[in-house]
Amino acid sequence: MPDVAVSIEQVSKRFRLYHEHTKSLKERMIRAGRNSYEEFYALRDVSIDVHRGETFGLFGHNGSGKSTLLKCVAGTLRPTTGRITSTGRMAALLELGAGMHPELTGRENIYMNGSILGLSRIDVDRVFDDIVGFAELEQFVDLQLKHYSSGMAARLGFGVAVHVDPEILLIDEVLSVGDESFQRKCLERIKHFQREGRTIFVVTHAADTIRQIGTRAAVLDQGHLLYVGDPGEAVRSLRDSLMRRGVAVPDEGDGADGVGASPLLGTVRFTNISVEGADGRSFVRPGDHLRITVDFEAEDRHDDLIVALNLNDDTGVLMVGVNSELLSGEALVVPAGPSRYVFDLGPLALGAGMYEVAVGLHNRAGVQYDQRMKAALLQVASNSRFIGRLHTPIEGELVPLGSRDQSNPRAS
Repeated sequence: MPDVAVSIEQVSKRFRLYHEHTKSLKERMIRAGRNSYEEFYALRDVSIDVHRGETFGLFGHNGSGKSTLLKCVAGTLRPTTGRITSTGRMAALLELGAGMHPELTGRENIYMNGSILGLSRIDVDRVFDDIVGFAELEQFVDLQLKHYSSGMAARLGFGVAVHVDPEILLIDEVLSVGDESFQRKCLERIKHFQREGRTIFVVTHAADTIRQIGTRAAVLDQGHLLYVGDPGEAVRSLRDSLMRRGVAVPDEGDGADGVGASPLLGTVRFTNISVEGADGRSFVRPGDHLRITVDFEAEDRHDDLIVALNLNDDTGVLMVGVNSELLSGEALVVPAGPSRYVFDLGPLALGAGMYEVAVGLHNRAGVQYDQRMKAALLQVASNSRFIGRLHTPIEGELVPLGSRDQSNPRAS
């Protein structure tokens, strides 16, 4: 199989779920021979070939076994049965902080991970500055990892993984961590790897990302492989799986399936979205303030909820994009039941025209709960002083440079 980078052959992974915890040696002796656990299969007879040079996506409902499978490929877990083989140097980005030691500094972790991946200290020296610069951690590289935020740890891990010259890159959800500019940087590096013909195996909830850059994708459900093939068909297969579980997902054509048509889990749902201009007007003028109120209801408590807002013009171009985490620096903690989030915008720099308000609910891992791509329409009234989509305060004046229209003095 010369074109196969990762071969997964009939892999199963079994765990033991213990229900009783013995507290003493006496209890252990009394219970000897009696099973106080049940066997749970996270994976059952999964077979996938990931071809050299392709970007392969893996989807699945929470608990479907996708992260377990990637850990088996990375070698951090051993399959109970089956076999996994790979060809080429592999770098893995699993859960946050995987492969990193919290008591070591960022600098020490870089060298440790390079050594684990088979690089000499001289090899790491050559790429050290590139890793730190990519991760944007110049000021913090000598700080212990335990003092890093989750985003800083993810940036360091990604920086190491993409600079150790991997032939196979494994990624598990960490692309959803970090600000938008860093996520763009990561995607650009992945596209660079694609152009170089490297193999990328990614677990993600961001179906739109895989549909844009993925070659093929697979769907897991309760440890079973449901589908392998076209990324778009994989998304539909996942949608069907969620609906069989009774999870609320919108119809594909109803315009509410969100950015990239990511599958929606429906455990948090919008109940009302309202848009209100100054003095309660239904329209705004350039420079006005705008309030967008988002009401939603959660089935249970959520500790990492994010409310997102986009304003798109009438051609679909994104004009404003923001979310609650970008505004406050942290995700929302919301109780079960109804909640409200208010966006206050202004002074608005939008030009005259109609704009679509889009809102979304998701968590830090990228799991989409609910989305409304056309939640409301916003009308911005015209201003005769300027044209175009962007209204920014501008002043103008004529600056005298001196007159050339002067008579030559007569010679006396």
